[in-house]
Order: sequence, then C-alpha cells, then structure tokens
Amino acid sequence: MPTTARIAVVPEAGGDFAIEEREIADPGPHEVLIELVATGVCHTDLAVQAGDLPTNFPVVLGHEGAGKVVATGSHVTDLAQGDHVVLSYGSCGHCRPCQEGDPAYCADFNPLNFLNKRQGDDAPVFEDGPNAAFFQQSSFATYSIAHERNVVKIEADVDISLLGPLGCGIQTGAGAVMRTAQPPAGSSVLVSGVGSVGMAAVMGAKVAGCSPIVAVDTNEDRLALAKELGATDTVHVTRDTDVPETVRKIAAGGVDYAIECSGNATAARGAWGSLANRGTMVVVGAPPSGTEYSFDANEQILSGRKIVGCVEGDSKVKQFIPTLVDLYLKGQFPFDRLVKRYPFDKINEAVADLHDGKVFKPILEMG
Repeated sequence: MPTTARIAVVPEAGGDFAIEEREIADPGPHEVLIELVATGVCHTDLAVQAGDLPTNFPVVLGHEGAGKVVATGSHVTDLAQGDHVVLSYGSCGHCRPCQEGDPAYCADFNPLNFLNKRQGDDAPVFEDGPNAAFFQQSSFATYSIAHERNVVKIEADVDISLLGPLGCGIQTGAGAVMRTAQPPAGSSVLVSGVGSVGMAAVMGAKVAGCSPIVAVDTNEDRLALAKELGATDTVHVTRDTDVPETVRKIAAGGVDYAIECSGNATAARGAWGSLANRGTMVVVGAPPSGTEYSFDANEQILSGRKIVGCVEGDSKVKQFIPTLVDLYLKGQFPFDRLVKRYPFDKINEAVADLHDGKVFKPILEMG
C-alpha cells in the first residue's frame, strides 16, 4: 500500500526546512519501513544544512530517529512489525573496519551517511522527491526507510519518543568515554565543551567511576548543569583563563583523559595542555573545514601524550544503545534533562534554538 510521508526538505545550502508530502518507497530486502514517532536534531544536521559538510541538495536530513516498524524487507529476520526502534548511523558491513567490529570507521561512511547512498537499491526513497538516505534514515519525516544494520530494537518499556538522540549525539559523548577512552575507575577526566555531546561524556565518565571529572566551558549555566549531571569540578573559561594551569590545581599533574567536544581550536589546545604525561585526548567535536590544531611534536614525544579520533562514540549500536537505555532506566544516565520537545512543523524554530544555544537537544515530535 502506498504510504504518504510528511518530510522536511532543505532545497539548497543555507536554506530553511520546508514541509512537503511525498509517497515513500517500499523497503528493499535488507531495509525496514519505520513510522517515526520523534527525532532528535543534531549539530551535524545544522552543519550540513549550512553547507559546511557535504551532501547532495535538495535533501531530507535527520539522523536521530525513533519509532515503530511498519514493514520489513524479505531478508530482515531480527525485526518485526510493531517493534519499537532507534535509528543510528549507516555502515556497509563488508569492509575491513566493519568486519573487524569498527563500523563507525566504515570505508563507505561518507557516501552512506552524507551522500544519500541507499544500500542495495538505487531507487529514490521518496517519489519525485529530494535525496533521502541521510545516515541511512533521513528521519526529518513521518516515515523513513532504514537499513537493518542501523535499526536497533528497544525491548524495554520506555518512552520511545525520548530515545532518538541515543542514535548519534548522546551515544557519541558517552561512547567517547566508555568505549574510546575506556578509563579505569578513579581516572581523572576533562570534558571540553558541555553541549549535549559533552554532557553525555560527563555522564559517561560518572558511570565509569572517574574522579575528578572536570567540565570546561564558557557558559556558566551549562557548567551548573554539568555539575548536577556528574562533574566534580568546573572551569568557567573567560578571556584571561589559563585552562591547563586551572586544571592542574584540580588534578595535580594534569588529567588522565581529555574529551574534546567543542570543535574549537583554542579549547582543544587547552584540553591538550591539561593532560598529564601519558594522557590521552579523544577528539569528538568537528571543527570547521580547514581548521588546524597545532601541537608541539617534541612535547608530544617527551610527554607520551596521545590524540585519538572518535566517530559515533565507537559504538556498536545494537549493543551500546540498549546499554544506554538500561542505564537511563536505572537513573544513572539522565539524558532526558537535556531535551526540549517541538512539534515537527516547528523544525525551523528548533534548529534556530539549537544554533543559538538556547537548548541542548531538540526533539521533533511527529504528532
């Protein structure tokens, strides 16, 4: 049966979202048709909308979808009609990183997640419509086609409309600590930039038993919330703040781990300078294209410090997202405190509020 979806389309770089209606395709053999209940809005969506990250316009963005399965392709065996699901990033399943259990570093990551390459089917997702297989979901829509690899079944009795952000931003911050850094209990951690990703890193550090947990930001209100969510100490950065010097008053000798979530070169250098010898900086925040992070090579050699990149929190989504749901239900990962809900047709308002820093994590409810 034909299914009509309401979709939010960006016609060109820098354009606003426009709500349209299009008929959605049937799922291919390894695909799933999802009726979306809600979807998170991520800074990556904003960067692509602005033209700072690649895509092919016109496009339906959105990559933190949550909803229920309507139909499955002929080869899908682990999902069924009515299942509650969270959608995450796409990966091919065949390249060396995927085969070795690191799908976040898939050799086909950019085409599958940014350039709307539908896996196993060249047909368009929407009839006579825009490009739409963004992160294998294009979840700024009431219906979505997703690949079975990036569809995560949620068994728990939990409000599915809340869970979409676990598919990208929240799993990225938590995973940067819990999966990339993997700090032993008692390790000291700095989180540079406490937006939604940084807040998730703070909560992940608390789950991991780290201490001290130092949150660094220019915004005092964000730092106050970080303190409530698990930070033991905060550093409010002003023009005159020497971040490494201030951090060393909290953690003698520097911190064992720094999670850089800001995407700001100055903040990154402050986080790097705050590391103890043999410390590790995990870089999560994506800077504008062409930004250079300059670190003294001899200092790196002599200190034994390491820099590690991190995509999607190194998450194996079908295991890690249910883990985060379980932690949330136990009261150990209260990411719901970051959320503000908007009706789907208020998408431009939600995007503006995120851009202006008025909200940590907008969630669009399809209604």
